[in-house]
Order: sequence, then structure tokens, then C-alpha cells
Amino acid sequence: MPRIRLDTDGPVVTVRLDHPPMNAFDTAQRAELAAAVRGLADDREVKAVVLYGGERLFAAGADVKALALMDSEEVRGWNRALQRTFDEVARLPVPVIAAITGYALGGGLELALAADYRVAADDALLGQPEVQLGIIPGSGGTQRLTRLIGPSRAKNLLMTGRRVGAEEALRLGLVDEVVPPGEAYDSALRYARRLAEGPAAALEAIKEAVDHGADSSLSAGLALERSLFTGVFGTADAAGGIRSFLEHGPGKARFEGPERDK
Repeated sequence: MPRIRLDTDGPVVTVRLDHPPMNAFDTAQRAELAAAVRGLADDREVKAVVLYGGERLFAAGADVKALALMDSEEVRGWNRALQRTFDEVARLPVPVIAAITGYALGGGLELALAADYRVAADDALLGQPEVQLGIIPGSGGTQRLTRLIGPSRAKNLLMTGRRVGAEEALRLGLVDEVVPPGEAYDSALRYARRLAEGPAAALEAIKEAVDHGADSSLSAGLALERSLFTGVFGTADAAGGIRSFLEHGPGKARFEGPERDK
């Protein structure tokens, strides 16, 4: 049975993890996710993506039983492929929103970290428990977590392997919004629809500026911002947005898009 489902709602696509009981990442699910993400990256009609694991849980990490059967070389190749797949999620040229329910642990949290915005149900539990197995996160956990919440807080979660509830995750900056149980997906979908109405080229440029600028010096980041600003200034959405502002005031523009290359 397919382990990844795509549900399309106009310009918003939900990538649904569907590998019961725990949505644990094995080779098949990783390969299906990679194929789905590459298709979305090339689809000019897609303007926002929601990551969702279902009402019961987001994802509880890697398939530990499968990992236990691998030697070090097999593990290296498997990990490289999973890390690359999550990186492709992070580099999607549209906003990505994670709807977190139940558990988001290990590789599940690493996938959520690849999103641009995280909505969590208030009974969700998040963590990187790899240290309790004598290993470390290998698909972005040490890097994206640190960039998101800072070195000290990241080390605490990584070194103890403890799970945090949604409210603590919100205080740490690990998630961006906490909602009642049963509302995480709807809230994420509403936010995705709102962003999907925006100018596609500008949203892509903002994502690139923030993600790549944060990993560079201030001067390099400013140069990147300047280049991206100049690039989006010539788009049809920018022309329409400026014209609408001058004629009708702020907040009245309707953006046509999409303008990404095929």
C-alpha cells in the first residue's frame, strides 16, 4: 500500500504520511516522499504544502527494526538519502506548514523542522530521543533544531532525549502555534490557503532570503536580499500589487501567479 498520499485542495496540497501504526520512516516511505516532493517542486499550480500524519500522530521516527539489520555502510547510505529527502522538503519553493498531532519524534520531528511553520495540537509530544539509543539525529535534527531554538536549548533536548509538550515547544520556539486537539490540520490548512493567495515569486524569494541569509554573513545576506528584491520587482504580481496599492490602498491586491519556471 502507498505510504504517502497527496490531497489537493486548489493550490494547496497536503502530503499525508500513511504508514500505520506509527508512520515510521522506512526505505519505501522515504522514496515515496522524495518522489512526491520532487513532483510538487515542479508543479506550477502548487502554492503551499501541508505536512500531516493523520489525527492520531505525525510520525514517530525511523524504522528502528530495519536500522538494526543494517551494517554501517548501509546505514550511511540510508541516512544520506533520508537527509537529502528532508532537505528537498525544506527547499520546496512554496510555504510548507506542518500539522503536528500526537507524536513527532526523531525523524518525525526532523521532517517537521523542514517546514516553514509548525502548528501543533496541544496534546502533541515532540522530541529527538536518538541519544537514548546511543546514536544522534541524522536527518537535520542537530542543525535545524539549533538554528530554530538556539544551541543551549537544542543541546538540552538532544542530550537528554526528553519529550516536550506543545506548550513548552511553543515557549522554546519549536512550534509556532498551539491549537486544541482535532484542530491542527484545519488550522494548518487555513494558514496554507492564506499564504497561497500571496504572490508566488515574492514568497519564494522571502523563503530563500531567510533560509540562505541566516547561514551567511550579514553583508552576504544583504547582497542576497538585494538580488532577490530586484528579481521580484519585475514580476507581474509586483506590478499588479503596486498598482493596486496606488489605486485602492494596502491589502486590496489579488495576485495571479504562479510565476515559477517549469
